Amino acid sequence: MFFKKRSAAIDAGENSTHTLDSFPLRPPLPLPEGVSRQELFDWLKTVRVSDAPESIAGYCVQDFERFVQTFGLAQRAAANYTGELTGLELGGNPYFATMLLKNFTSIDWRLGNYFGDQVPKGEAHQRVYMSEFRALNNKTHVDLTYSHFNIEEDVFPFESGSLDIVLFCEIIEHLLNDPCAVLRQIKRVLRDNGTLVLTTPNVNRLENVARMIVGTNIYDPYSGHGPYGRHNREYNKHELHELLTYLGFTVDEIFSADVHHNATSTYLDPKEFGQLIKYREHDLGQYIFIRARKTGVDKGKKPAWLYRSYDPAELE
Repeated sequence: MFFKKRSAAIDAGENSTHTLDSFPLRPPLPLPEGVSRQELFDWLKTVRVSDAPESIAGYCVQDFERFVQTFGLAQRAAANYTGELTGLELGGNPYFATMLLKNFTSIDWRLGNYFGDQVPKGEAHQRVYMSEFRALNNKTHVDLTYSHFNIEEDVFPFESGSLDIVLFCEIIEHLLNDPCAVLRQIKRVLRDNGTLVLTTPNVNRLENVARMIVGTNIYDPYSGHGPYGRHNREYNKHELHELLTYLGFTVDEIFSADVHHNATSTYLDPKEFGQLIKYREHDLGQYIFIRARKTGVDKGKKPAWLYRSYDPAELE
């Protein structure tokens, strides 16, 4: 019966031009005031760490819009507070978003990175280079201090309730064991009503829908950089909203967006299946962007939809 219904829906679509109005899904970019998209792009792609491979510059070219959307989330979060603000960016290296945040917000940023066991844990330093830019007093380098620690193994080296904003961007998909534990550490270091900014690839992105229809696997390959070099679990908007609410956050803003070339048509023309998912077209962007505040009580266990093979007493 399911296949008959599905077939009928596809047959109906063959005679219709009705498809996804939002393809590709590109909301406006929240550019810094007085700076054009091209100016910002030309400057940001010159940001580099001295020992970074050439491929890192290509990373900025591909994900430029993601960095700008992340900047916009932080900027909108800061607008809700008064006085001096303190923020933490986790996983800042190679510092494209960091440079946007440090140069175009008034937030006092701390940084956290993890490069593996070959780097001692504790305080460390990196010099970041960039081209001259009129809006930034033509600085050509900045020396950054960061805390080196593993967010899955270590207690965050920040006092409880000491931060106004924490950026947790492109990390949750890499975690191996317990995302609730990491998010609870983030909640601990946030002040009451402090903001979490979370971004991550959207497992339900339109490209993945097309890949599954034609029989292509959507999972990440194994990485030469080890288990943290791949996406170990991706999420959709509903899951992240449910997870953050369970932990005591109030989600103020959540959206998905494309940030680079959308390859859906490489797998299947959206006209062939768009009518089936038209009702959720705004959930199909390549990345998920979230702004949430620490407001409520953590329910204290592990949500059963995300965990398995634990003691049932630990699950809810």
